[in-house]
Amino acid sequence: QVQLVESGGGLVQAGGSLRLSCTASGTIFSIDVMGWFRQAPGKQRELVATITSDLRTNYVDSMKGRFTISRDNAKNTIYLQMSTLKPEDTAVYYCYSQVARSSSSGYASYWGQGTQVTVSS
Repeated sequence: QVQLVESGGGLVQAGGSLRLSCTASGTIFSIDVMGWFRQAPGKQRELVATITSDLRTNYVDSMKGRFTISRDNAKNTIYLQMSTLKPEDTAVYYCYSQVARSSSSGYASYWGQGTQVTVSS
């Protein structure tokens, strides 16, 4: 089994900052892409940012400059530093990862349980 556990969500005022963390654990041989998605009430889940094992990053345009994704491969952990937060950033933020559980298996997708981020105006 593979588990992704997020932390760092909470309530923050508009203009503030939060740092989310996500750690993968369990039977892990290799991790490829990791990333963050978010889902606001009544909306579909959307991509925030991704990062590969060699630290190449990809961001949704609307979040470039405000959000920074980073990764610590030794700890199987990714981070999302969010700054200049807006009320429209309010959502449940989900961690995503593509994990191979052995040298002979392919990569499978895993999701965390999500962490709530609420930005008040």
